[in-house]
Amino acid sequence: MDRKESFLEYLQAEKRYSKHTIISYRNDLDQFILWLESQDKSFDIAEVSSSQIRSWVIEMVERGYTPVTVHRKVSSLRSFYKYLLRQGVIAVSPVDRVTLPKRGKVLPVFVPEESLDQLLDSYNFGDDFLGLRDKSIIEMLYLTGMRRSELIGLRDEDIDLRENIVRVTGKRNKQRVIPLLDSLTKLLDEYISARREEGILSSERFFVTVRGNKMYDKGVYNIIKRYLSMVTTIEKKSPHVLRHTFATHMLNHGADLNSIKELLGHANLSATQVYTHNTFEQLKKVYNQAHPRA
Repeated sequence: MDRKESFLEYLQAEKRYSKHTIISYRNDLDQFILWLESQDKSFDIAEVSSSQIRSWVIEMVERGYTPVTVHRKVSSLRSFYKYLLRQGVIAVSPVDRVTLPKRGKVLPVFVPEESLDQLLDSYNFGDDFLGLRDKSIIEMLYLTGMRRSELIGLRDEDIDLRENIVRVTGKRNKQRVIPLLDSLTKLLDEYISARREEGILSSERFFVTVRGNKMYDKGVYNIIKRYLSMVTTIEKKSPHVLRHTFATHMLNHGADLNSIKELLGHANLSATQVYTHNTFEQLKKVYNQAHPRA
């Protein structure tokens, strides 16, 4: 097994990273290796210098990569060389001396409350299996803030309609419990009945296709994009936007940051604090509209 594959195996087996995270690491490392091959066919990845990584960074910037993307790709390299360091393959990481372009703040995109109210209160999804499933998926993402992968991974036993809770398995198999509103519990109960009437009596997943198979990433993405397109013109219309929307709306209505951190399943508070920028922007907007001297 070569060093790259050994590293990716380590991420999966020991760090327990998700499939999508590992694919992202693989793509970043493959891109760097291809670049090294274009410079020198006989390169050894364990003997890469800081100047070579700087040259790669410069080329990415010149090709129009955003600072955020450059930082992510170099972060993948940093993790890889830390792994080689721990394995005793190298003595010093070549990434440590690399200076990266400044990263501008990218605020999470969210859907305005009135737009989601319009969709969830006024649009007729229908009372058949597909209509109830699609509405349940949208409400589950928006009312709990869970990730798309967490939603797809839900099993019947994870949802307790009596206690109004859902047990979510997040990153690194960490579990958390999220409360459900009565309205969502009622909707989920209707979805279960419709699923049964569809002839899907048992499934390994809670949300399923018409054939009873578990939902897939693209399928959930298409559902969210289709319905959000009816009520908003924001460019991004993904399941993750509903996670951002959940956090932003909760903060706007007075929820404390630590509670939102727990609900989102963030490992530390810094990941949650990005949402305070959105609420401050909203506060500035209200101030400028309402203050007589504004």
